[in-house]
Amino acid sequence: MTADASSAPETSEDSENVENSENSGIPATSDASRWLVCEIPRPEARRRLVCFAHAGASASFYRSWGRSLTEIEVHAVQYPGRANRFDEEPPDDLLRLAAGIADALEPLGDLPLSLFGHSLGAPVALETARELQRRGIKIEHLFASGSCDAPLPAPFVGDEDPDEILKDLVRMGGTEAEVVADPIFQEVVLPYLIADNRMFHTYEMAPEPLLGCPVTIIVGDLDEDADRRPWSALTTAPVHEAGVSGNHFYLVADPPYSILREALSAPRPGS
Repeated sequence: MTADASSAPETSEDSENVENSENSGIPATSDASRWLVCEIPRPEARRRLVCFAHAGASASFYRSWGRSLTEIEVHAVQYPGRANRFDEEPPDDLLRLAAGIADALEPLGDLPLSLFGHSLGAPVALETARELQRRGIKIEHLFASGSCDAPLPAPFVGDEDPDEILKDLVRMGGTEAEVVADPIFQEVVLPYLIADNRMFHTYEMAPEPLLGCPVTIIVGDLDEDADRRPWSALTTAPVHEAGVSGNHFYLVADPPYSILREALSAPRPGS
């Protein structure tokens, strides 16, 4: 996987987004309030969707999702080292990151939980789902976006040259060239973007434990940078691939709301 980042640098809106999480039913002083942002709490919702961002991004990437998915309570994971967690070190171990996220999500297991991860967020969601299953919390569905069902590639040492990383951002379409050239972006976002990519490239995925939930893979027809992961061998449940139009960042212009609604409205076994 090459480097990727959100389509804009961190702004004051990120702090506003975090403040809105205080109304999500998670106490603002709790550890979970650091990890999860819920833009629009929906106490009447019957299920929750938890979103995991790509490398170099924050929870604000999913800011609009809660307004569009009105039947679901949407939470976005805030990784350390950005937005309201800027004073923390970025994560350096993907399994430890997933365990911390699972700690925060455990109290939300009273409703069916589905996980959506884009690019780097897909393996983070995978390991979080595995950890939650170990704790007896059932995952309803996992959505792996910007990923494809394929054998893992050979080990790759990620390029940490800032100029090359910034070129990749523009090439993949996740960030505009003017944003990348902004000194504030380079000062604020680039350090944790590099750290995120380092974490990804040092992560070694074990073949087990297997998931017990269905997996939907979402990949753009022009995506040459999709994460490769043997999803069909990672769950005992069905795996479905949903093709969409666009490149690695197809979801910036066209979030896959219809795919999510269709998958989550399907009858669940035993329901």
